[in-house]
Formats: sequence, structure tokens, C-alpha cells
Amino acid sequence: MNIYDADRHLIEPIGIWAQYVDEVIFKQFPIHLIDDAFERITVKNEQTMSVLPTYAIGPFPLLFHWGSALKIASSQRNALTMAQRKKAMTPTEQLKSMDASNIQCAAILPTFAMYIVNHSLIPSNVSLAYADAYNRWLKDYCGVNPQRLRAVGLISRHQPDTLLEQLTKVIDNGWTSITLRPEVISKRSLGHGDYASFWQACEQNNIAVVIHGGTNLHASTVGSDRFHSRFALHACSHPMEAQMAFVSLLESGVFESHPQLKFGFLEAGASWVPHWLWRLDNICFPEFPSLVDDHIKMLPSAYFKRQCWVTVELGEPCLREVINVIGHKKLLFGSDFPHPDHLHLVVLDIKQQLPELTAQEYVDVFENNARDFYDVAIDNNRARYLDPFGVNVAKTPFIDDEVYEGEFDGG
Repeated sequence: MNIYDADRHLIEPIGIWAQYVDEVIFKQFPIHLIDDAFERITVKNEQTMSVLPTYAIGPFPLLFHWGSALKIASSQRNALTMAQRKKAMTPTEQLKSMDASNIQCAAILPTFAMYIVNHSLIPSNVSLAYADAYNRWLKDYCGVNPQRLRAVGLISRHQPDTLLEQLTKVIDNGWTSITLRPEVISKRSLGHGDYASFWQACEQNNIAVVIHGGTNLHASTVGSDRFHSRFALHACSHPMEAQMAFVSLLESGVFESHPQLKFGFLEAGASWVPHWLWRLDNICFPEFPSLVDDHIKMLPSAYFKRQCWVTVELGEPCLREVINVIGHKKLLFGSDFPHPDHLHLVVLDIKQQLPELTAQEYVDVFENNARDFYDVAIDNNRARYLDPFGVNVAKTPFIDDEVYEGEFDGG
């Protein structure tokens, strides 16, 4: 089987930003490392170690609630995952890592860029400039083998009147999908009325919308107002934000108004789906029908079954219940490579890790469903044998002497 990885990440070397971001913007809000983070500290065993530097944009740390305890833990683990993260910095090494896991094709998503572009403290023009720079670099990165490295465009939500122009560039690149954060960004949820023309354009151009969250964003991620620990924040961010994103799109009428628009909820698992849809169908929807009938004209679960896909985690329980509710063709596989919180979930003995799947379900989840969601027709021979050195990679900055090598979840 040739696996289609619906959620695979690259790692952006720090050096690319100076080369791709508008020069005026970069001078005002450069990406840099805060050098005084290279301090020596004493840990529990009374040994000293160097704490990794802090990644920052302009005057602001990139990550929220990234305190000293997490810096220490991250520094201690840093070397364990360095090799995998370095592989994600260049397209040729990314392809080698895919070959090692029998992954034929992968949707390529950002790591640091999603934290930069969606940072709540930067101006809208800075967010837009970094989104544009990332997408131009992504085009070069995936251009090494576009049949196997499928670019997912990054969209800035800071200024809604720029959305259509951003989307036009994505379409002009020949890409079939975009990625958005699930949170409220610039005081707007995903269902906000300012996005109406954007959703319409996505539907008309058959652009799949990838909803991908993560921990430690400078935004109102669920849990960030009451927790500070990595454990609690990471437990809440992915699945709970996915649930709320679905509700925002549902109650605002986005699903009802755009029945052909596709949404994928990535890296939140799938086990939340049966409970959430049951609650919406049986508790919330029947309570006050007159309050929702303008925008919700059928059961919430019916919209999900019609328009939504979700990634499964290897070893995840309750998949038969998920399939009973939405069907197996709405399930995707995403490795989250190379982020440290998923590296232990290796693509080995997959059938043993997901014993609830039948033979046909297994093929669909790991190969066919992602092609349907991303609207990709793959030429197997070309994908397998395309020369990865078919472009002048020497002129394309994929890796740099100044690389942030810190431990990072990246969502």
C-alpha cells in the first residue's frame, strides 16, 4: 500500500524569513532568537545545562506560556528528536523520511509559520507578509517533487478583506487546500460574517479547508485562560478547539450555505466525534429549534457526515463507534511528522495498532480518503520516480547555518 499522509509538517529554517519576507516588514518585526536564553541552569540532579534560546518575532516571544519549566524540559529532550526535525527542513530529506515509512504522498503543513501568522500581538500587515513569504517558500520546497509533496497554503485571518487575494494566490499555485487555525483570531471565529465571501470562493474553487490547532499559540486557545502547564494546555488545545470550530461553522450557517465545502479536522483524533455529534443532535439541537432553524436545517451529525473529515491517531480507541456515526470514508491518517509528541506513534504494524478496521477500511483510511479530501489524482509512476533534483535547489534556501533546534510540538 502507498500511504497518503494527510498531516505531515516541514520545519522552517530561521534563515528563510530574511530572504522571503518583505524587507521593510522584516526590519520592523524580524524573526530572531533571544540570546540571553542561552543561560546555564541547575537541574534536579545538580548538573548544569544550557537552556535553548527563545524564538521571537519582533519584541514578542513566539510561544505563549512557554515558561522556564517547559524550557528546561524541552532542552533536556532536544537531542532525542533533532534528527527527525532536521529531515523536515529540506524537501529531499523529507522525501527520504517518507520513503522509510512507505508514504507515497503527503499534505505538507507549517510548523513555526502557523504561530507567526496567527500571533495575536502582531499587526495585520505583518501577519499577511509572513503568510505570503511562507507560501512562496512552500512553493519552492514542494516544487522539488509536487506529486509527492502536496502544498497546503497558509492563510492570514488578521484582516478579512485580504482573504480573497490570498486565496487567489493559492489557486494560482495550483494548490487544492489551505490551512486555518480553529481559534478566534482578531476577534473573529471561523463562523464570523466577515468570512462569507471567502467561504463562497473556497467552495466554488473546490478548496479543502484544513483546520489544524496546536498548543502555546499567542491567542485565546481553549484552556490558556486557566492553565499554564504544558500538560493541561496540550490536553485541551487540539480536540476542544476542533469541537468548537465545528460548532462555529455549524451555527453560523457555513455548512448550510456551502454544502460542497470540505473541512478536515486534523491532529485532534477522532474519538471526540461520536460524543460531540450525539450531544449536538440530542441535547442542543432539539432544545430551542426556533433559535437555530435559520442556519441549521438538519441534524448536526448530517452536516459532519456530508462535509467533514477527521484524522485518526494510531492506537486510538472507539474507531468503530466513529465509523458507525460518520462512516469510514471520512477518516484520514496523519503522522504529524516530525513533531515530538507523535514520534512514538510509528508507522509500523499499522493493522495491529488499528485492529478495528476491516481490510477495505484500512485501504481507504490510509490511501483513498485523503485523495478524495485533497482532490488529488496521483500519477503513481511519476510520483515514485520523479527526480527530486529536478529544480535548482542550490538557489532555494531550505536550510541555513542559523537553525532553531529547540524541542517544539508545533501543533
